[in-house]
Amino acid sequence: MVAVVRTVLGDILAGDLGVCDAHDHLFLRSPVLPGRELDDPGTAAERLRAFRGFGGRSVVQWTPHGMGRGADSLAGLSRSAGVHVVAATGLHQAVHYPPELLGRIRDGLASLFVSELTEGIGSTGVRAGLIKVAGAFHAVDAHARLTMTAAAEAHHRTGAPIAVHLELGTAAPDVLDLLCGELGVAPHRVILGHLGRSPDGAVHREAARAGAFLAFDGPSRAHHATDWRLAEELAALAGAGFGGQLLLGGDTTVPETPGMPHLLRRLRPRLEEALGAEAVDAALVANPARAFAFEPVREA
Repeated sequence: MVAVVRTVLGDILAGDLGVCDAHDHLFLRSPVLPGRELDDPGTAAERLRAFRGFGGRSVVQWTPHGMGRGADSLAGLSRSAGVHVVAATGLHQAVHYPPELLGRIRDGLASLFVSELTEGIGSTGVRAGLIKVAGAFHAVDAHARLTMTAAAEAHHRTGAPIAVHLELGTAAPDVLDLLCGELGVAPHRVILGHLGRSPDGAVHREAARAGAFLAFDGPSRAHHATDWRLAEELAALAGAGFGGQLLLGGDTTVPETPGMPHLLRRLRPRLEEALGAEAVDAALVANPARAFAFEPVREA
């Protein structure tokens, strides 16, 4: 079966994804970031055009359900900029939602995720292309267990990949124990985000040996100090034989960050100097094509 990635304009061949920002945000709203929303379609268009100007062809937006995904704008932005955009379903940590919203949807999460993956987000007709969930700091708390259980069910029903926000880069082994050990998700269908925020090489290697994709996706957030140690972390993993599991992203979450063009304008040349162009090309092109592809659903 031919591998496809589900974009906001429809399914495309995975090999057509091109240079990919594997984790970013065009739109984002959260009560923990008051007054710092990403909610301007004009600014989103500027980011996409600038990204394309540096050779970017695809952006995966990890903004999940209930956090201002801008689903009604994504198709138009993708079309006008000439950049593939992948939207997300799923749910973030509980702190990002009003309690009444969580109470209303908690018992039907898997069905909600499946609906947004197969039918569309609301009335927009835009279908999500991945399921985003989140762990807690050094733990999988009750909310994470709830959302990850629903994500696993939705994955098994649709073949969609699962992307995981690791709080400050922690709890990767616990997340994999739950998703892959207990819930039966194949490790290569899991993308672990924010690993660069916790520079623990032993944990990185453990997650890589398990078979998950490893996303180093915070270079636009200067206070996380990811840029200066990124090349060393990636080189260590590539040298250990895990170059085929590495992903790169910008994770723009507030308006004042440099944005997704930073990934290609500044980081890419630095990483090519340290790792070589072939390794960086794999992280930006070949690896995302496999990480974000849908897989055939096994018959029950």
